[in-house]
Amino acid sequence: MKKTLLVLSCVLPIFSTLANDESLSIERIYSAPSLHGQTPKSLKFSPDGNRVTYLQGKADDLNRYDLWEYNLTSKENRLLVDSQSLFSGKESLSDEEKARRERQRIFGKGIMEYQFSHDGSALLFPLNGEIYYYHLADKTAKRLTNTLGFETDVKFSPKGNYVSYIREQNLYIRHIKTGEERQLTIDGGGVIKNGMSEFVAQEEMDRMTGYWWSPDEKHIAFLRVDETPVQTVIRNEIYADKIDLIEQRYPATGTNNVNIQLAVTDIKGKKTRFIPLEGADNAENTDIYLPRVKWYPNGKNLSYQWQSRDQKTLILKSYNLKKRKQKTLLTESSKHWINLHHDLYFLKDNKSFIWASERDGFKHLYHYSINGELITQLTKGQWVVDSLKKVDEENGWLYFTGRADTPLERHLYKVPLAGKTPEHVQRLTKRNGFHDITFGATSSENGLNYLDSFSNIATPKQVSLHQANGEHVTWLAQNEINETHPVFPYYQQLVKPEFGSLMSDDGQATLFYKLYKPHNMKPGKKYPVIVKVYGGPHAQRVTNKWLGADMIQYMVQQGYIVYQLDNRGSNYRGTAFEFPIYQRLGEVEVADQITGVKFLHSLPYVDKERIGIYGHSYGGYMALMAMFKAGGYFKAGVSGAPVTDWMLYDTHYTERYLNHPKVNAKGYKDSSVFPYIENLAGPLMVYHGMADDNVLFTNTTKLIKAMQDENKVFELMTYPGSKHSMRGKKVKTHLNHTIMNFFDRHFKQ
Repeated sequence: MKKTLLVLSCVLPIFSTLANDESLSIERIYSAPSLHGQTPKSLKFSPDGNRVTYLQGKADDLNRYDLWEYNLTSKENRLLVDSQSLFSGKESLSDEEKARRERQRIFGKGIMEYQFSHDGSALLFPLNGEIYYYHLADKTAKRLTNTLGFETDVKFSPKGNYVSYIREQNLYIRHIKTGEERQLTIDGGGVIKNGMSEFVAQEEMDRMTGYWWSPDEKHIAFLRVDETPVQTVIRNEIYADKIDLIEQRYPATGTNNVNIQLAVTDIKGKKTRFIPLEGADNAENTDIYLPRVKWYPNGKNLSYQWQSRDQKTLILKSYNLKKRKQKTLLTESSKHWINLHHDLYFLKDNKSFIWASERDGFKHLYHYSINGELITQLTKGQWVVDSLKKVDEENGWLYFTGRADTPLERHLYKVPLAGKTPEHVQRLTKRNGFHDITFGATSSENGLNYLDSFSNIATPKQVSLHQANGEHVTWLAQNEINETHPVFPYYQQLVKPEFGSLMSDDGQATLFYKLYKPHNMKPGKKYPVIVKVYGGPHAQRVTNKWLGADMIQYMVQQGYIVYQLDNRGSNYRGTAFEFPIYQRLGEVEVADQITGVKFLHSLPYVDKERIGIYGHSYGGYMALMAMFKAGGYFKAGVSGAPVTDWMLYDTHYTERYLNHPKVNAKGYKDSSVFPYIENLAGPLMVYHGMADDNVLFTNTTKLIKAMQDENKVFELMTYPGSKHSMRGKKVKTHLNHTIMNFFDRHFKQ
């Protein structure tokens, strides 16, 4: 039944110099300096390929970010822009920008976003609702805007002559040299949003913008979003000293979405034309999604992706600005749903493009002619491509990240653009683990390079610079664990998990797990287990990736075994692994988690009467379903910010997996937690942020009432002012103390 994964056999080094290792506390986990060490984020190459920039938190304030650089010529790391030099007061953001950051899962202050000009001579910072232009040569910052309104979604134009932004739901551009501002749309406000992404695009489609510059800097494509059809709900955001009543257009599943239009305007704002959004039958349909928009390199053609409401059809369309005609390049279809991606690349000669598809059951890369004719399939096999990273047209190589070796690791590969055979795939990253890759432009001095943010179970994130052939050039953040590293006093205590796999009870799937065991386990003693679960789509928890001195390690040090298993429905295993959840959530996922618990029962050191489950968001939903449907296996549970009734969640996510409520009413009922509450027998704790605008707090209030009606005893912890991500040191510290107190009371002997 059990199969050990030898590929993941990485050993935690033991430091003989460690004499007085400290005890890990919850307070220390969420305090500065970060136990992860030096962890640069938002890594970018300058346009000339000669410097690498990144954001890094201040040593005394993890959440205040500055911009740093590594110069490839001088081979030096240095602070490039101190955020305090731009703005040092308390930041004030618009409600729209706060919501946008919540959708992006961005938390912090200071420099949170930045962009290079086309020639790399200047940087652009949106900060405190204004725009700052920073000239690198003379190290001076110029504030470009000073208005009562808030500027968001700030961009450089492709040639660096303008900056563009959204203010009060309209699109503006500003000439950098002259300071002249031009308003390109005029009807924004109220239910009309120009150049902005709608709620479900931000939350579910990974599209955070609603406008796109043409490469020749002559036009801007933008979306006009009309929220009139969307129902208005009154949502409570409960804070410690007030209750805000938020009037929000929220597209709950089965209800109307926004009306969306795609338009193109010239930069003078005098000629705006709307593009008919045509489906498979070349007829317009307003009840659709527009997940992606992208220009061709020539700036004369615009592509957009048309997605049907049921998400079973995705069409790539091309529109010619001069001829005002469009055509279909390709169509993807599924009996279940189509997963979106960002892997569309038009080659510079405008004769062909690269596209990703799951048509053979696994996500792979394909090369098409510009007319939509398939040239060749570039990758193939029972493994998935993560994402396209670079197309080196000059040398004929395509670089991508994927799981060709194991689904539990991410590596960088390359394949000939000519596409001789898919077997020509070459792996470039050497160390076993997880690699996040960022390519730069080809430099005459330094050639083609990439950044590798690497970690594995035993190694904190390290950032290194490599040549395109994989050769290591230098470290940007070696992040060695030595006496100066923040995790050093705790490192010897960290437990390396055991990885393995199980066959699902129905024999249809291989399930991967990882198991953390306390140090120095006593023979004959049985230990309690916490199953830490997420279980939802587009997620993966069992990976060979550094987690460090986190709450899992704290739980283990308190004498718990911690177990994680990726059930069917989760990501990076192909569509046959994902699709079993279609039209019925909380069934196969729970069945697979039970398979995991049955395996735990076979271990001599596991106390099967003390196996609990804990999860947040979809994991919170899973914890409830496990407690309500499988109480014989799960003896106590903690559910955080759970969806309890899928009728309360948004259209794009929910209908993707459950279909429309009118089509699958039974599936919605069976997928909610309420039919199973009467089965609750063990201790249950629920927590939720009272200002959650993703999984609305209503999910928990409905659960409270239903459990009270069933006379079920449970525990509840609410957090005034907290959103879905439960941000902030104080909140996280209290929350995790509360969770551990719950399990200790019920499982400690």
